[in-house]
Amino acid sequence: MLAVAVNRAIESARAYHDGTAHSPESVRASAHRLEWDIQPSPFKIYPDLPPIPLPRDLPALDLDALVALARAGEGRARLDLDGLSALLFFSAGITKTKTYPGGGRQFFRAAPSTGALYQTEVYVVAGDVAGLPAGVYHYSPGDFALRRLRAGDFRGALAVAAADDGIATRQATVILTAIYWRNTWKYQARGYRHLFWDSGSLLANLLSCAAALDTPARLVTGFVERDVNGLLGIDVEKEGALVLAPVGVEGPTAGIAPLVGLLDHAVVPLSSADVDYPVLRDAYFNSSFDSDAEVLDWREAPAGPPPTTPAPELTRISLPPPKLAAGRSLTATVMRRGSTRQFSGEPISGVEFSTALFHATRGWPADVPAGSVELFVNVHAVEGVEPGAYHYDRAGHGLELIRRGDFRRESGFLCLGQMLGGASSATVFFLADLGEILPRWGNRGYRVANLEAGLIGGRLYLGAYAQGFGATGLTYYDRAVVEFFSPASAGLDALFVTALGRSASAQGSAASSPSGLLRPRVIC
Repeated sequence: MLAVAVNRAIESARAYHDGTAHSPESVRASAHRLEWDIQPSPFKIYPDLPPIPLPRDLPALDLDALVALARAGEGRARLDLDGLSALLFFSAGITKTKTYPGGGRQFFRAAPSTGALYQTEVYVVAGDVAGLPAGVYHYSPGDFALRRLRAGDFRGALAVAAADDGIATRQATVILTAIYWRNTWKYQARGYRHLFWDSGSLLANLLSCAAALDTPARLVTGFVERDVNGLLGIDVEKEGALVLAPVGVEGPTAGIAPLVGLLDHAVVPLSSADVDYPVLRDAYFNSSFDSDAEVLDWREAPAGPPPTTPAPELTRISLPPPKLAAGRSLTATVMRRGSTRQFSGEPISGVEFSTALFHATRGWPADVPAGSVELFVNVHAVEGVEPGAYHYDRAGHGLELIRRGDFRRESGFLCLGQMLGGASSATVFFLADLGEILPRWGNRGYRVANLEAGLIGGRLYLGAYAQGFGATGLTYYDRAVVEFFSPASAGLDALFVTALGRSASAQGSAASSPSGLLRPRVIC
């Protein structure tokens, strides 16, 4: 029962959050510098495993992007290898390549990642996908291929690890992990937060892509880490499983899985040296589960009592009804997406703003309920909405005025002095009540809250690019954000930031071919 005590020792998550908080003083005092000679590779390579090429001619996802967001998780169609390939490409594939003088290249992917570091790795446990033998696979975006780590149907073993019988009936499960060093190279121990922001953004794409393929998908956040990591054969000192996503229609329950033996596949080192951050590894371990029984108990955790301090009365401002369709397909939206590097300062319409907020926050199918994250917004240039600081009422789809004013300068400061935060049309700050979340969900609640922030942020990206404007994720000064939105933010903690607005220059172009087929980019 050691792990029960570990997850319920919630001072661990609290200490991690407070210990990695940014402040003007901590940022100025930091001596951290990027060591370019040991920058980690963006690709995990198994040199001894033969590639299984994925189909290169992918069906374009013609469903309207906003409709895909609204239908997240829904579907009735069977998933085949073509569909799985599209799911992987539009979630984690390489969509753009930038070449620098001297021959250097940077590869941009379908979903955003903090610092474009792409620490999220993708695995597939397949059992009933036409065209793909049952097995455990690693997805390589570099050559758009799978590599089989284990042969056989392991869906049953994964179902036991997640205390979720439904996993054994779904055609496959996508597993997201994170390689820590890829992110900590730049962000150090604070990177633990980033792991869930980035995987959440990727999942926003995955759920929307599954809806466009008319195949069901959902999220599973509770599982026994030891068993899932062991199934993948990963080095637990350097990489850890974050979330599971069963995909495909239900079928007969998988039989008894083969024995899960040890794996010893060679992996090419990411760099000549790396730096370990025990604080991050401890945060992961302290939110892990030891048994399927513990997972079940965790999912049934009752909600805590209502807050004793009533929320302040705020003036409510209605938003225009959101659009239900954008007129742009999911394929075109994903291929155009790219984190905005410069905002023009021009306004977006009230309808565009309303639509992005609405579709980003409607929820998704998962083993734990959404709703842990509160959205606070600094409106700078939205037609029909007075500039000011607001709380977004998710249930009523309206804004609650905290204070009027032009807060571009303050927004830039809150976003670690990054002027993107103030040049936007609106900057959205994600906050959560860790005082309620941690007692209910334990240290793992910290994962769930950050994952939800990443999911909403990823859906804001899709909603923005579907309508023709841009978005970017930003970091922030933790305590300063809470203080700025007080008293409405009393008792909350800052988690993430997404800025919305019109890009100062084009951010890419649609890449679907006239025939309606799309060929993934590869680098080798």
